[in-house]
Amino acid sequence: MALKAVHVSDVPNLDQVQENAALSLCSTRFTNICVNDHESGDHDVAFKFPKFVVMGHRGSGMNMLQSSDRRMKSIRENSILSFNSAAKLPLDFIEFDVQVTRDGYPVIFHDNLILTEDKGTIIEKRVTDLTLAEFLSYGPQKEAGNVGKTLFRKTKDGKIFEWKVEEDDPLCTLQEVFQKVDGTIGFNIELKFDDHIIYKQEEFEHILQAILKVVLEHAKDRPIMFSSFLPDAAQMMRKLQKKYPVFFLTNGGSEIYMDVRRNSLDEAIKVCMEGGLQGIVSEVKAIFRNPEAVKRIKESKLSIISYGQLNNVPEVVYVQHLMGIEGVIVDLVREITEAVSDFNNPAKAGVESRLFGKEGKLQLETLISAEFSADNLHLSTDFVVLHS
Repeated sequence: MALKAVHVSDVPNLDQVQENAALSLCSTRFTNICVNDHESGDHDVAFKFPKFVVMGHRGSGMNMLQSSDRRMKSIRENSILSFNSAAKLPLDFIEFDVQVTRDGYPVIFHDNLILTEDKGTIIEKRVTDLTLAEFLSYGPQKEAGNVGKTLFRKTKDGKIFEWKVEEDDPLCTLQEVFQKVDGTIGFNIELKFDDHIIYKQEEFEHILQAILKVVLEHAKDRPIMFSSFLPDAAQMMRKLQKKYPVFFLTNGGSEIYMDVRRNSLDEAIKVCMEGGLQGIVSEVKAIFRNPEAVKRIKESKLSIISYGQLNNVPEVVYVQHLMGIEGVIVDLVREITEAVSDFNNPAKAGVESRLFGKEGKLQLETLISAEFSADNLHLSTDFVVLHS
């Protein structure tokens, strides 16, 4: 696949990139990941991905119902169909969101609220207030002839869309995902909590124990990692188990929270070191705003991967690899896995000619502008144009 036309927003200046940085980008799956004893004692274990990893966001990519890009409405996100479709591609993990129903069942759903319509009125209910049966009554049904409640979705700006996709699939539980999704694909399990609720420690423990029970019973040899935006949830999961790595999710200051631990990459480092976590999952713009933090993260023996819409731009993924980022979570799974494969074959992709000069030195001016602001670092809805 040739990378002919890519819309790239501003990418910040990098102080230094090694001229001999290895182009070890690949997406062949590895069969196992684990945590290893860390000799320095800074935190209980250190972890490192064996190679640069690509993870499918909510499977084959999140749904953006307001987008004009059909790819963002192709397959229902966070579904068995989406996960298995992604697993057919050369990526390493799928990322998905887990919440626990009122009667204690871990289910896969991103939004805190689930919406349907009754006689022209939109009805909102909190996922965690529903029983499993109530949750599964939304959307397409497994049993032929059964009709579920029509799903709607509210965007951040308050607009409501009927949740229509080209290939639909029923809602599912965490246990079903383990049982029905290709066993070779890794799971990045996001522990989903509501930012507007203050949770007690016993609530965290009850929710996380329900999730952990399913994981320990069904994971077998599947690569697993946990992640969460809530510091206390991430640290609690680390206390409850030592088998799988736990990462702290942060947007690195793109939004400001009352909990200062969520407001910067340096605070994220503290959360990890204090809780014995293995790494950070950062919004990509936070990394570009503060590239020096990557060095501090590495010095702390922590892993770092990124998420965000900019990760759907192949050149942005490439620059992160040169910076030492260990992996990316992406929506355009097919395009990015193909691009990552092209990075290993510069003659095919034209990567060398675009990024390197005659002497083999990286021409950062092709990708990087000296200064940028949060306002102009954005990706439009139609954020990437890739031609095969």
